[in-house]
This record gives sequence, structure tokens and C-alpha cells, in this order.
Amino acid sequence: MSSSALKTFPGGLHPPDSKQATAGKPIELSPLPVELILPLSQHIGAPAEACVEVGEFVLKGQMIGRAKGFVSVPIHASTSGEVIAVEPRIHPSGRLLPSIVIKPDGEESWCELFPADPEKLTAAELIERILQAGIVGMGGATFPTHVKLSPPDDKPIDTLILNGVECEPFLTADHRLMLEAPKQILAGINILRKILQVEKTWIGIEANKPDAIALLQELCAGTGIEVVPLAVKYPQGAEKQLILALTGREVPSGSLPMEVGVVVQNVATAAAIATAVIEGKPLVDRVGTISGPLIKKPKNLRFHCGTPLQHLVDLCGGIEHPPAKILAGGPMMGQTQLTLEAPATRGTSGLLLFAKEDLPLRPQTPCIRCGRCVQVCPAGLLPTTIAAYVRLDLIEAAEQTSAMDCIECGCCSYSCPAAIPLVQSLRQAKGMILEKRRGA
Repeated sequence: MSSSALKTFPGGLHPPDSKQATAGKPIELSPLPVELILPLSQHIGAPAEACVEVGEFVLKGQMIGRAKGFVSVPIHASTSGEVIAVEPRIHPSGRLLPSIVIKPDGEESWCELFPADPEKLTAAELIERILQAGIVGMGGATFPTHVKLSPPDDKPIDTLILNGVECEPFLTADHRLMLEAPKQILAGINILRKILQVEKTWIGIEANKPDAIALLQELCAGTGIEVVPLAVKYPQGAEKQLILALTGREVPSGSLPMEVGVVVQNVATAAAIATAVIEGKPLVDRVGTISGPLIKKPKNLRFHCGTPLQHLVDLCGGIEHPPAKILAGGPMMGQTQLTLEAPATRGTSGLLLFAKEDLPLRPQTPCIRCGRCVQVCPAGLLPTTIAAYVRLDLIEAAEQTSAMDCIECGCCSYSCPAAIPLVQSLRQAKGMILEKRRGA
């Protein structure tokens, strides 16, 4: 199929994918670090509440943080060992947040597990298992999965989309997972299908992963699951853009995918669901790509949640000099890290390290009205106009220009010849709008 015939969405761009360093490397298991730092906030929503104390011995998979509220999930010990601290520690967000620190005993002793046959469970029982296992969106958003699977009765879901796009440069964890654990992913998809009772199921994969496409197409033959190659374009994996590319349905401004009858889940989330339901194991580890120009031996690693980032760097040969930039996630939407002492969490899809020479700085110049930011914006926004409203403190005007629809993908900043920090301005606009709404 020619690239022009592949499904996609309006806007977007194609930065160099830089995946060659790890795309062909099998997933390796990370050995345990000296200590694991498990933040009680590893998901969107209310942080969990600690339910263990210093000096307590915990088993792998044991709940150590209870969910607080509907949009929240529990936190589990990612290995067996002693709780040596319950205190604020550096979080990937850059703040000091409540965390539970475990000193591993090296035994990896599991707590009692309760495997189950998904066919013998009701949809409600499956959702409860997913909640108790702490499953969140593994693509990086970390939205609690049980919430997505519990739409209101007046929002019927007819379509399930599995996101195997992985459009961010450098990241190859989902690609490797599709190649190495496809049956686990399919088992998770079948659980999702049973819960949602959907009519249509798609797996969307960018065409730069032909091996994953071929393998999953073979395994999905006759199952009612359609594997769809997609154009190689960023941000093809963004939820609303993926829905538009595959279904032709446009999620209305300010709305969620359930408004158009769709639920989207990442392929890694599907694999975690299968593990949680079938094996009874909560979400205590994940696969991430450790790469970037400074990393000597880039790898795809399965690591314990709570592993310090420095430990992951050391497993990949270390670095010769301090990095100029540390990113958790991809280079377009990843979160800048202040230190390698921060832990990897359920949402850490990758870790990228860059040297100063990898980050050429361009001086900001006046906007030349070239329109490139408008052309590439996948949400159909006017980034420079919204940025101007922010400078002039015209918050209502920014809101009326749909600033809240920005998905912060960075396409505008990436394409701007004047080096204007547009995505930062739009992020500021969203914050100011939310503050105004709270004060209303």
C-alpha cells in the first residue's frame, strides 16, 4: 500500500524517528536496584493513600497505597523487601511528593495471587480486577483504565481501538512488545471486548513497523480484530487523531472519545490487563526505551516501577558526561527531568538523554506569518493567535479560540522558523483558562 493511501489525520508532521538504535533489540529484564521509590501519584487523578509503615516487610504485588476516589488506583510493591521510608521524594513532575521507599530483599517473593478465567467473570468483575491491579494507560497518559471502561449508560460504545502507533521519535517499547508478547496483547483485547461488547475492534500501527503489522494480522485473522497500517506521521498516536484516522469520527471540542462511541487503549495496557486478570498480578513493572545520543548502549528494558532513572542509565552502559537534557517519555511530549534520582513510574515509556551539542538553540525572532504552525496543528488551532492573546492577557479570547483543544503535541513549536515557544504559550493559556473557570 502506498504511503498516500494509508489512513491518517489532517495536520501533523514527520520528525526523524531515530528508532534504529533500539527497534531491533529484544526486551531485556532489568535487575533490581538498591532501592525502589514508589510515588503514591503514578496516575491521573487522586493520589493513593499509604497503607504500610516504615519497618514493614512487603511482598511483591502487595497493595501499599489505597485508591482514593473513583479516578484513582492503588499502588503495589514492585518487589519484596522492607519499607525503609514513607516520605516525600523527588517525583518525575519535579516536585517532592509522598512516596514509599522499599529496600529489596532480592527474593522477588509474590504475595498470594488469584488467577482467573476471563470467560467465567462478568464485565463488572473484570473491571474490578483491573481497578484493584492498578492498571492505567501505559502510553504515558496514565489515566485509570477502569474509568475508561465505565462509560455512562447514555454513552454506548461500539468501537474499541488499540493504539500500537508509537509515533514519538526514539521510542520502541510498544513495537517490541507487539513482536514479543502478541498473544498477551490479544488476550487483553479480548477482555476489553467482553467488557465493552463492541461491534468493531481495530489495532492501529504505523507503517514503519511492518513486522508487527504482519505478525498481528496473522494472529488476528478470523477473530474480528482488524489490524490497520497507518501513515507515518506525528502525532498519529494521539487519541482524537487516531479515532479520526481510523473511524472518520471527530470528537467534538471539549468532549471525550465516548461521545463518538469509541474507547482507545494502548497495546501495553492491553497486555497489562491480561496479566492482571489471567495471572492475578497487579501492574508492578513495564517496558520502556532507554536511548538518546548520550546513552552508550540503548535498550528496551522491562523494569520495576520505582526504579531510579540512574539505575536504568547504568544498565545501558552509563554516560561519559552529565546530560544537558533528561526526558521521561519521547522528545515531543516527554517530561523534562531535574535529576536521574527520580524514579521510573507506570507512565515511563522511555528515558532519553541528550548532550548540549544535541540541542542547538535558535534565537527567537518575530513571527513572519508563514502559517506553518496552523498547517501542522492536528487540532486545527491558530497557535500564534492564541499565543498573542496570552501575551495580552486576553483569556476569554484565548478560550473562544479553542485553546483548551490543544493536545500539547509540540508540532507548532517544532515547525516554527521563528523559534517561538508556541506550545508553552498554549499550555499557559490552558492553565489561565482553568484558573478563570475555578474562580467563576
